[in-house]
Amino acid sequence: MRDKFKGLSVFFPAYNEQDNIARTVKNAFEIIPELAENFEIMVVDDGSRDKTADVLKQLSEKYENLKVLTHQKNKGYGGALKTGFSNAKYDYIFFTDGDGQFHLQELEKLLPLIAICDIAAGFRIKRQDPIYRILNAHAYNLLIRILFGLNAKDIDCAFKLIKKRAIEPRKLKSNAGFISAEFLIRAKKRGFVIKQVGVTHLARKSGRATGASFKVIFNSFYELFKLWKELR
Repeated sequence: MRDKFKGLSVFFPAYNEQDNIARTVKNAFEIIPELAENFEIMVVDDGSRDKTADVLKQLSEKYENLKVLTHQKNKGYGGALKTGFSNAKYDYIFFTDGDGQFHLQELEKLLPLIAICDIAAGFRIKRQDPIYRILNAHAYNLLIRILFGLNAKDIDCAFKLIKKRAIEPRKLKSNAGFISAEFLIRAKKRGFVIKQVGVTHLARKSGRATGASFKVIFNSFYELFKLWKELR
């Protein structure tokens, strides 16, 4: 394995993840110190309506270095990622969702790539989602490839390691799920290199995914075509 990062920012967007976020944070504090000399671990609580805030308060008492960023109102997945990007202080940023559907140990798979690229993106080898979501994702990825020339196997895979210079949080406009495509498209347009590697995807143990709601899908496509008009 390569030398440790001198500095690594790690964050987890979370919305109504009271049953999952503690496990995710615990794993992070076990794994990240092995990969970075200096690090920060953050959770972006995107206006959760369950007991996520209470769980995070307890975790903050256990892990003094845990930083909790709270949205008083839900801003959407895009809003959560922008908060994470904007508050990251180190030159390398890693994020994954707070629902525990990825092995944090597999961050090591991204390390060889980030030495030769600017964004190391995971793609789900065997996606643990209903078939309709998988089919929708294939169609969505194809549309992104046609409109923007972005050849990504799994645009929305929430397992990415990024050089901070490749992200401009203030220029990101999406507050929906389209954020995952937007920051990749903008980075590619600026000449940054994106590499991909397969990662394990785990079935959700608890809670409910919100990325497949009609509102989220509609907003994503609306923002997609707005960006296409902007960049064409």
